[in-house]
Amino acid sequence: MLTARFLALRCALLFALTTGGSLGARAQQTPAAIPPPLAGEAAPAPLPPPTTGVPTGIELLLPQASPRALVAQAVGLTDVTVEYHSPSVRSRTVWGGLVPYEQVWRAGANENTLIRFSTPVLLNGQSVPAGQYSYYVIPHQDREWEVAFNRVTTHWGTDGYDPQQDIIRVPVQTEPAQFQESLLYWFSNVRPNGAHLNLTWEKRTVVLLFEVEVHKQVLAGVERALSQQPNDWQLLAQAADYLVQNNLQPERALAWINESIRLQSEVSNNWIKARLLAQQQDYGTAIVYARKAIKLGDKDDDAFKSRLPNMRLSLTEWQARAY
Repeated sequence: MLTARFLALRCALLFALTTGGSLGARAQQTPAAIPPPLAGEAAPAPLPPPTTGVPTGIELLLPQASPRALVAQAVGLTDVTVEYHSPSVRSRTVWGGLVPYEQVWRAGANENTLIRFSTPVLLNGQSVPAGQYSYYVIPHQDREWEVAFNRVTTHWGTDGYDPQQDIIRVPVQTEPAQFQESLLYWFSNVRPNGAHLNLTWEKRTVVLLFEVEVHKQVLAGVERALSQQPNDWQLLAQAADYLVQNNLQPERALAWINESIRLQSEVSNNWIKARLLAQQQDYGTAIVYARKAIKLGDKDDDAFKSRLPNMRLSLTEWQARAY
């Protein structure tokens, strides 16, 4: 325990510091010496450091001037994603000013704008492998603008940009647009085999047309499925129906639908074969399979009853062309 002498001195010192007394004033000029503890006494605990009233080591969360944005679209069997930061016009001249002509632009703000494809895509007939790329735009004043996909995805904008790392550079269309304050990416004209990726800012839209080989992807999946279940009549019928709907490979479609009917003759596969034959202008044989499909149908089945009017209409059309 501290001696009575030491405790008295320490209490006087603390009182002076907290009340602003004369001892506190003297301590600001010449710090008072605290006598060392006598033999057998414990050393006094150090006083805590003064506080400023403001926590340290805390990062304030503030909104970004160019907020992060993400847009995604399924195109056929391909997932396309664009990740970017969206700057605002804020009364500035954008094209030819904030974004100079004849220079590579990050197509957004802050870090690289990133584009991802889950499968290969086609740009101007050139194949681009599946993967993630930096997306750059090169605006020109007197000729077509360009878009570049670059392998390096960790730069800050164009810092360190190397055209030798471009995987592709293609011309793109530009169109007038209604005023858009914040830069916006969006998809349009989405089809199973392609789409338009648009960048709109201020009064201009940059349009990138890309295509996907959806039929190739579907048929590769069909082949894998059939290799695992070659005797699934429904799987064979679905595969044939896809070819009929898209008017593709009629010989392969006929082989698949014949095998489906051999395994199990049903309304659906007979009707698919009727449509396939009519597509090949073999209306006489198409009529045979159409009648068979209608005969096999369950008149109490709601799904069949909803299809029956269109089946009869098609049968009438084929009969008119056959005779």
